[in-house]
Amino acid sequence: MPKFAANLSMMFTEVPFPERFAAAAKAGFKAVEFLFPYDCAPADVARWLKENDLQNALFNLPPGDFAGGERGIASLPGREREFRDGVARAVEYALALGTPTLHCMAGYFPAGGDRVRHHAVYVENLSHAARELARHGRTLVIEPINHRDMPGYFLNTQAEGHAIREEIGLPNLKVQMDFYHCQIVEGDLTMTFRKYFTGIGHVQIASVPDRHEPDEGEIDYRHIFRLLDDTGYEGFVGLEYKPRGRTEEGLGWLGAL
Repeated sequence: MPKFAANLSMMFTEVPFPERFAAAAKAGFKAVEFLFPYDCAPADVARWLKENDLQNALFNLPPGDFAGGERGIASLPGREREFRDGVARAVEYALALGTPTLHCMAGYFPAGGDRVRHHAVYVENLSHAARELARHGRTLVIEPINHRDMPGYFLNTQAEGHAIREEIGLPNLKVQMDFYHCQIVEGDLTMTFRKYFTGIGHVQIASVPDRHEPDEGEIDYRHIFRLLDDTGYEGFVGLEYKPRGRTEEGLGWLGAL
């Protein structure tokens, strides 16, 4: 059975962020993930985890001006110093929280941009981040994201992500496979996962097309969970979905597994 991590940026939003840790633990979760911890002091987040006997599976590197619409800066020329400062800040949090895996958002590719230049910046920044995380025994993941939710996002397919992973060639750089994004962009989920299994560092799930609980929509997650077990996937499965109603009321699918 997969190890599920509740995504506290999307689940348990009925209560403020600090209270979501206790809500997740009360619901039976042993691990959580979230987008960004940076509005809170590292010591506070570490305390919320410890008080509720939770492990932090993953969070994201600083994404630039997220409130202003940015979704990462790793592929953006001219933002290299800001990116490196963000890596240092993320490492500080990862060490405080005991987080094994950090996700790096690529950012948007601007209309009329030079893709070769953006690619070169992306590779350079990822190489730096992966090396810094390796010094502390952490894994860096990159995630292909669909154009429906994020039009113009730089990285879209598992094939693109794994080509970049292989180009950089650092063992702690992996690709995150969110079955929600993968189904929208390319489908063929079983064969895609099997093909890239050794290079996958984190998994996330949600229903398609509405990004709700995984007990609806066009993906048979009972099959996906068997696939994860059969292949020996040992990482976490992040529940990055938008609950249909109150979070607790939508968790019946867990008891049906």
